[in-house]
Amino acid sequence: MSTTSLRHPLTRALLVLTFTTGVIDAASYLGLGHVFTANMTGNVVLLGFGIAGGSGLPVVSPIVSLLAFLVGATVGGRMAAVLPAGAAHLSRSMLIEIGVVLLAALLALVLDITPNGFSGDLVIALLAFGMGVRNATVRRVKVADLTTTVLTMTLTGLAADSPLAGGEGEGSGRRTVAVLAMLLGAIAGALLLKVDLALVLGLACLLAIATWVVFVPAAAVAERARHSLSA
Repeated sequence: MSTTSLRHPLTRALLVLTFTTGVIDAASYLGLGHVFTANMTGNVVLLGFGIAGGSGLPVVSPIVSLLAFLVGATVGGRMAAVLPAGAAHLSRSMLIEIGVVLLAALLALVLDITPNGFSGDLVIALLAFGMGVRNATVRRVKVADLTTTVLTMTLTGLAADSPLAGGEGEGSGRRTVAVLAMLLGAIAGALLLKVDLALVLGLACLLAIATWVVFVPAAAVAERARHSLSA
């Protein structure tokens, strides 16, 4: 089974993580002072707005997020240098993501988190670090249209390869599901945030654990089967 199939466990793992991105960015943008922790394109733009004094947008928090994301991506890159691309690398990455999101959830549970304050920036740094590690990992896994954190190229492919544009529509199902996953994750995160920030981060942690427990081992089995067939 190819990773182009929605039934492949690695594809399903990345789709769950895409949903998780919507949840996490809902927590950070709506609950921590208009900052993204997964979508760094948005952060760069928001930082520019903040520097220009646009509508009271923050400057420090986007910088914290960007720096933490870069550190996480560096860690993910170092892991890639010593681990084979595939399920083993993703499994190690998921452990880090689970750890930092769990810590962020615990902080939100026991502390009064202040957006654009030290406590808020600490949670932002933890989440952005985890997203950086994940991004570096997913980049190496190389499953088409499933970066788990950005949708610009996914939407471009969906439109550019559609029959309306003269294409065959190949990959449209996977791309559509990826877009819906992030949208639904954002909706779920925004709704849970009306109750409590810790609840949103707790959901993100549970989704990461489910991915690590259910889909990553299944992806490892599929990977071994593919290697045995090609041997």
